[in-house]
Amino acid sequence: MSAPDQPGAAPPEPDETPVTTASAGADADGTDTPEEFKGDIGDATKIAEEYWAGVFKQSGIRFEPVNRVIAYEREGEVDCGGQPLGLNNAAYCSDGDFIAYDVNWAFAAFQQVGDAFIFYLLGHEYAHAIQLRLGIQKQFTIQQELQADCMAGAYIGDMERQKRLSLQDDDTEELAAGLEAVGDEPGQPWFAEGSHGSAKQRTQAFANGYRDSLEPCNLS
Repeated sequence: MSAPDQPGAAPPEPDETPVTTASAGADADGTDTPEEFKGDIGDATKIAEEYWAGVFKQSGIRFEPVNRVIAYEREGEVDCGGQPLGLNNAAYCSDGDFIAYDVNWAFAAFQQVGDAFIFYLLGHEYAHAIQLRLGIQKQFTIQQELQADCMAGAYIGDMERQKRLSLQDDDTEELAAGLEAVGDEPGQPWFAEGSHGSAKQRTQAFANGYRDSLEPCNLS
């Protein structure tokens, strides 16, 4: 399987309505409610599927969407290949082809940071599924993770340019705050198993994809 050779997804059909992200804490329009959170999770998943289906179609590759997106509340409630998933986390599991997330942690981030972070979170985990589908396996975890950040940036940026996503003025700040929060702790060795990258590295990787689509993500 080869990497997509064209960076953008196919344009949406004319009758598709753009999804608008909203600011955190805006009680008047319900952007801090569980219903709004659930809707954003669904929208982010749907648009990620649309995006990658378009990318694969342009490259003549058959696309299979992720099998499931699962919310969990307790540590060990969901396992991946026999390993329990912990709290305060989201992950893609190749064994079962699903994305799972701690719903309480994700909802708290949604309230504190904003819904743009939810689109990033789903985009990052979906990128790991795409890496598997394209047979991408980096030597170090940090390489895999920063590439997924770049791919998440491309998904959001490309879908915004195609007017499938509509970001508000403060969404850039929301995304920056979210990436700052998920960066590795200072002093984390870059070569260590599980390293994702510093806040600066993750922000730069995301920005590269957001600005220049998939080209800087080096999928080939």
